Amino acid sequence: MTTHPELILGSTSIYRRELLERLKIPFRVEAPRIDETPFENELPQKLVERLSVEKARSVAANNPGSIVIGSDQVAVHNGKIVGKPHTHAKAMQQLREANGKEIMLYTGLSLVDADTGEEQTEVIPFQVVFRKLTEKQLESYLLKEQPYHCAGSVKSEGLGIALLERFEGEDPNTLIGLPLIRLVRMLEKFGVSVV
Repeated sequence: MTTHPELILGSTSIYRRELLERLKIPFRVEAPRIDETPFENELPQKLVERLSVEKARSVAANNPGSIVIGSDQVAVHNGKIVGKPHTHAKAMQQLREANGKEIMLYTGLSLVDADTGEEQTEVIPFQVVFRKLTEKQLESYLLKEQPYHCAGSVKSEGLGIALLERFEGEDPNTLIGLPLIRLVRMLEKFGVSVV
């Protein structure tokens, strides 16, 4: 009987946990302990790459015999990172700025083998095009969904899908925060078979 390393999702995101559950493989969740403050003039792609690696390494350091998944995501509009709004007013401002326009999402995905220190890291781009909506429609969405802890105020796995015209990328799960197609390939390189 072959023993597989323990799989750990280094994340506090319930959305990433729910996505990983779709693969029907055993795993547990542990919160990484890192400072997520961007460096001065750090490019969005470099930020998500660095944070996904730091999250995975942070959890791997205390969990020998494991493979740890770290992930981070940012939305970029007009060359600026768009974070989580936390308030209704900030969410409305974000949606007004994105209304009828394109936003690029970058998701960093990192796997770390706690025993060997071997790492795999990729940054996956995903483009989102917003529909042109009225103030009333934006307000209605915010009141119904309250996406104040979602980057760019878009909870695409919920009512946020109604804000979007289209999206372009290899895996729609990337939009939610964990690119499962890429993750399956990366897990297989570490000997973890999903099917």
